[in-house]
Amino acid sequence: MHIGELARRTGIQVETIRYYEREGLLPEPARSDGNYRVYGPGHLEQLQFIRHCRSLDMSLDEVRALLRLRNSPGEDCGDVNALLDEHLGHVTRRIKELKGLERELKALRARCASESDAAHCGILSELATASRRDAAGGAARRDSHPGDVHGRRRP
Repeated sequence: MHIGELARRTGIQVETIRYYEREGLLPEPARSDGNYRVYGPGHLEQLQFIRHCRSLDMSLDEVRALLRLRNSPGEDCGDVNALLDEHLGHVTRRIKELKGLERELKALRARCASESDAAHCGILSELATASRRDAAGGAARRDSHPGDVHGRRRP
């Protein structure tokens, strides 16, 4: 199948498939006489595996390690367990951070119980005060957004 069909069947964008090839997560496909990429069932299955790992918020390095272990069926699965335990630790820490963020946002929202003009908005006032505190104290406490994976952007 060509890359468009592979993208349609996996729900992964064409550019992402090419990126995974460049990153070594997906084996380079054969080429047709017209130099088009030609993918087989193995590519489809591997992309589905990668997509599922990414849906579990795993980084590309984690996926790469799982693929390496998956392609070595004689290896002990203890490394897989260790990788998953480490990922679970990242997720647990991120949940704790997100709960703190939720508390902070709720407290911020409580600063403005009624609508008024922006000049008297409790939320804007608190944000300005907090930003001055952050500037005076150095770096902000949080440097990653909830869309990040362990502090890294998703492709």
